[in-house]
Amino acid sequence: MQASAPDSDGILHALTLTGDGKGSPVAESELNELWSDGKSAIWVHIDYSRDKAQTWVRNSSALDEIVVEALLAEETRPRVVPFGPGLLICLRGVNLNPGAEPEDMVALRLWIDERRIITSTQRAILSIGDLADALQKGLGPSEPGEFLAELCDRLIQRMGDTVEDLEIQMDDLEDLLIEGEPEGLRYQVSQLRRESVSLKKHMAPQREALSRLAAEKCPWLSTDHRRLIREVNEHLIRHIENLETVRERAALTQEELLSRLSEQLNARMYVLSLMTAIFLPLSFLTGLMGINVGGIPGASHPWAFSIFLAILGLIVLVEILYFRKRKWL
Repeated sequence: MQASAPDSDGILHALTLTGDGKGSPVAESELNELWSDGKSAIWVHIDYSRDKAQTWVRNSSALDEIVVEALLAEETRPRVVPFGPGLLICLRGVNLNPGAEPEDMVALRLWIDERRIITSTQRAILSIGDLADALQKGLGPSEPGEFLAELCDRLIQRMGDTVEDLEIQMDDLEDLLIEGEPEGLRYQVSQLRRESVSLKKHMAPQREALSRLAAEKCPWLSTDHRRLIREVNEHLIRHIENLETVRERAALTQEELLSRLSEQLNARMYVLSLMTAIFLPLSFLTGLMGINVGGIPGASHPWAFSIFLAILGLIVLVEILYFRKRKWL
């Protein structure tokens, strides 16, 4: 994907929404004029960690200082705050960047009103790239309200793909457990459980944010847009419920693994206990007959050792018969 931006150093995308699903790239020299005149709907996506992007937001966006600080904040929590004619929105998306963990969520900050949209991230988020590509191909949103609804939809779709991957991994681990191949399963199950808990922790606040967003009565947010956002929120709730199911299945799998390990340990200890019970009297007799004092029976008899071995064998046979009678063996 190529950035449709006047300058890739902080301002990653700058597009006008032409109303027919297309996005027209904005040159750097025209950005401030188009942003301020309010004649065309315009979307600017920035990397808030870059100095140039921070300078533009502070000096050229004409937004309230509170909104500016929220767009450039390091830490955010999903929320929706009405602010004048627009909305300040903080959302999260799964981190699908190479080498990253999905549960290490990417924060997305957004200011939107009837004509202006600013989205702000530090790390790449695929949903933003999807929207930029769709606009360049003439398949994108035609107005800010539709842009917001589609962005929420794409964010939750990506979450759904990640949750589905976790469910598939859980299925595979359960199959391995059923097949009796527990090697390495404890770590894998623990890792999967940790990922599901972390994802749920980060996704749950977004549910409240989307509920608030669907209830907002902004003039540029139509009934259809709010209906789509409510449907997206229902999908998010299902994903959170599925994550809870994955966590519970992982917990049950861990319990089953511990139970099997305990059974194996008990079986081994049982065998060792039987061996100890068998050899204890033998050890006693051999120890007793091995003391170096006078008067040991059979010390001078040529068959004494063979007779003694026969006695030991008889004792072992009697013990085995006794254990089998008691069903210990």
